[in-house]
Amino acid sequence: MISRSLLLLFLATTIPIVCFPGPSVAFILTNSVQKGRALGLACVLGVEIGYLVHVFGAVVGVSAVIAASAQLFTIVKLAGAAWLLWLAWKAFRSRKEGTLAQAGEGARGDLRPLAAFRSGLLVGALNPKTAVFFLAFLPQFVSADAGPVPVQLLIFGLLFIALASIPDTLWALAGGFLRTLTPRLRLRSLDRAAGVVYCVLAAFAITTTARA
Repeated sequence: MISRSLLLLFLATTIPIVCFPGPSVAFILTNSVQKGRALGLACVLGVEIGYLVHVFGAVVGVSAVIAASAQLFTIVKLAGAAWLLWLAWKAFRSRKEGTLAQAGEGARGDLRPLAAFRSGLLVGALNPKTAVFFLAFLPQFVSADAGPVPVQLLIFGLLFIALASIPDTLWALAGGFLRTLTPRLRLRSLDRAAGVVYCVLAAFAITTTARA
């Protein structure tokens, strides 16, 4: 059984990490400001569930294979970057007219939380640095006296995701609040800004190395 002291150490180490904004936060915040709080929260749910891929990967050793093989790691990197670039392409091609206030008048009928969830799912699952992070981070808290190693890794991984969901949710709510404060922002300007963010995230994914 995992000791209380080890759990406290894990919490003390994890909380600062999850509170530090990263690529997923940029994705969540951008969508919340651009499309509203509901879609931002759907993105959060997708991102956190996407992280499960890396947790299970660490448990079964797939992440170790990715970290050890430059070719496999490159494939994962390019897949994640391709998805982000596709989001950027959609944002740059957007021909939306009007302002946030005007969009809000019919926003309820335009919401597509399932699509936002799928986008967040892919952003969370296709981030190779997350795979390497879980591979390097979770084993640090495994104890030979605390039971089966896979079970310990799973517990720590799920706990990490639960902790990460709290600040991510707050970022989504903050984005929705910013949306209400800036009702005169033009939708096309937001789309262009979102496209830039996605391009930056794609570049971040491409330049990530297996030893990062």
